[in-house]
Amino acid sequence: MPTELVRQAQRMADDRPAAQPGSLERGIDILLALSAASHPVSLSQLCRSTGLPKSTAHRILGVLCSRELARRVGNGYLPGELLETMAGITRARVPGTRKVVLPYLLYLYETTRQTVNLAVPSGLESRYVERLYGHNRVDSRSDGMDRAPLHCTATGKALLAFDPRLRQELLARGSFERMTRRTITTQAGLERELAQVRRHGVAYSREEFTEGVACVAAPVFGPGGRICMSLGVAAPAGAAPLAKLGISVRGAAQAISAALLGA
Repeated sequence: MPTELVRQAQRMADDRPAAQPGSLERGIDILLALSAASHPVSLSQLCRSTGLPKSTAHRILGVLCSRELARRVGNGYLPGELLETMAGITRARVPGTRKVVLPYLLYLYETTRQTVNLAVPSGLESRYVERLYGHNRVDSRSDGMDRAPLHCTATGKALLAFDPRLRQELLARGSFERMTRRTITTQAGLERELAQVRRHGVAYSREEFTEGVACVAAPVFGPGGRICMSLGVAAPAGAAPLAKLGISVRGAAQAISAALLGA
């Protein structure tokens, strides 16, 4: 009789449904999906790749965003700042090393005596991976965040102008957030601006992101001739002729591109 009871218990155990993954496993699935993305991933895309219901994925994403393990970008999601720091994602996305790039940044600072920024794309934002400030630094909205929108910054425009995939994704939005009274907010206006950037190899932002701040940037190209970074200088509006700053920035960006190709 005891043996029969054991057999019955075993049959009952075999008939039970497989244990469902808990919140931890579901959160890990979402983080793995986000870490494999180079552009913002929508909630629907995450649900398709993880098999999670929308309500469950949305709830878990809320927790991940609150802990800086994920972040919202437009209508999609990307890895959060904390996760990027832990994984070293930002540095890994810079082709080349600081040893190659930093001397040119220092030279550009010595030449201009203005804030120097080196940016890479992060979703639909510029992520500043190197920043050199002087004693008379100009305050910007990006201070403390080290990131800024693509459409209203010089570094962002340089990235957009030479990255067709990134440009297509941003322009598909149709209109853009107004940060100041000078911000370009229409698709047609931004396309005209980016055409000028491609023609002259220099991007400008004249108080479009922060009142009182003007910026100039140029693209940096890596192996294969693909844009990988943008180099910019930020200065108080009216403090220095942007065209003159543009010559210095473009020259430094071209020198970095050549150094990366030879690295």
